[in-house]
Amino acid sequence: MLVDAEKLKLQIESKLHNSSDLKSRSVQFFGSNCVIMYIADITDNVLFNQTLIFPLMNFPLETDESKNKDKITLLKQKVLLNQEVIEYLTVDEAISGVLTGKTIILLDKANKILGCDLELITTRPVMEPPTSVVIKGPREGFNESIKNNLALIRKRVRTPDLVVQLMEIGELTKTQVGVVYFDSVADKSIVKEITKRLKAIKIDGVLDAHYLISYLQKKPKSLFKQIGDAEKPDILVGKMLEGRIGILVDGSPIVLTVPFVLIEDLQNSDDYYSQPIRVMLVRILRLLGVIMAVVLPGVYVALEIYHYKILPTEFLVTIMNTTQGIPFSPFVEILFLVVLFEILYEANLRMPQYFGMAMSIVGALILGETTVNAGLVSPPAVMIVALSGITFYIIPSQAAQFSVLRLCAVVIGACLGLYGMLIFCVFILSYLSSFDSYKTAYLAPTAPYIDNDQQDLFKRVNIKEMKKRPKSIANNKHNLTRRGREDDDEN
Repeated sequence: MLVDAEKLKLQIESKLHNSSDLKSRSVQFFGSNCVIMYIADITDNVLFNQTLIFPLMNFPLETDESKNKDKITLLKQKVLLNQEVIEYLTVDEAISGVLTGKTIILLDKANKILGCDLELITTRPVMEPPTSVVIKGPREGFNESIKNNLALIRKRVRTPDLVVQLMEIGELTKTQVGVVYFDSVADKSIVKEITKRLKAIKIDGVLDAHYLISYLQKKPKSLFKQIGDAEKPDILVGKMLEGRIGILVDGSPIVLTVPFVLIEDLQNSDDYYSQPIRVMLVRILRLLGVIMAVVLPGVYVALEIYHYKILPTEFLVTIMNTTQGIPFSPFVEILFLVVLFEILYEANLRMPQYFGMAMSIVGALILGETTVNAGLVSPPAVMIVALSGITFYIIPSQAAQFSVLRLCAVVIGACLGLYGMLIFCVFILSYLSSFDSYKTAYLAPTAPYIDNDQQDLFKRVNIKEMKKRPKSIANNKHNLTRRGREDDDEN
């Protein structure tokens, strides 16, 4: 359908409520009115002038070649210097393009609207993420641009086997979401389920990757983490090589990964750049730290209230001397310290950066020492809660879950003693054993026990010996060999 450029311009301005940042410019192209429309704040002025205005203004008025071509074809083939020129057949498509940074070209008596990608990309530079610091290994981290993040992935993966599926989610934000995976490695049924869940999302806006977690979780009301995450391209590609699928969200530096198993959070990218014996020691320490973080305060309360007779005499005498004169019961004492440390953590997290160090000193030294000297709490209780609080951040992504579990352990230890703590631990393990994350057992490869995957559990074997992909992860079971074929041992 042939249209008038000026009338179409007024129609688009009306649909965008005459927004102040919507700009337009009219030029003549072979005697026809040509209207260029764009949003100033998200359009690159340099590209706008170099690839659009300058070629239009300097194109010869008439050539032999131009006589035999329509003006739309001439614009696409001879005038516009952009890498990609998009054709819009409806006004709504053109408006969607403008809102994503495209510059549209309206031409009198044309049946199409042309669009050029002149988006101004303003993001923070690629840098090491604060939660994934490494001593050795790559330091590049994702930022808030999905284009940059896809480029970082492509930089490490030069194969046609990498698949990228893009879609828009959010009725108002129209946020771009990408699903990335290796076609020969990932389980196609899981890819299909994830894309189906994403396309079924009905929400006003998606501002971060975490908005999608509740839609992807199989048990959205469960306390435990069910979706993995990555902030560095080397970590993401490593997970994808095992069969996982990545989900990128424009505006978020976090990439979600599925399926997820609990052992992932005990692993670190540093592990694969260090000696195996060191890795085994560190992973065991991480596991012990996690156990201490959750159960140590509860065990302390249970021992003080019910089972003090099993403590060595010297240690019992020390505890009795330090707790003498404390006005609170062991349960109230630990509970008070747990709540106090949570308040200090929240305050320190949201304090301006320049006051953070001062807040830490006030909380750790002045407040802690004062409460001990005032006789409100005992030194062993402070030490126990502080040790538990520190070990939380061995696995930072699970700190929120551990905090809730620790509080439950303190209450159970105070009510039921060590027997209650034992029942609590058995219940947690039984519950997690029944978990399933996209055809993947949550506690794999320990429950169920998978012999092949023990090579990267606590003891990490040399990279040369990791010939098979993990069987505990739901992936393409017909392509489990990492190198595409079985290699003989090399000298």
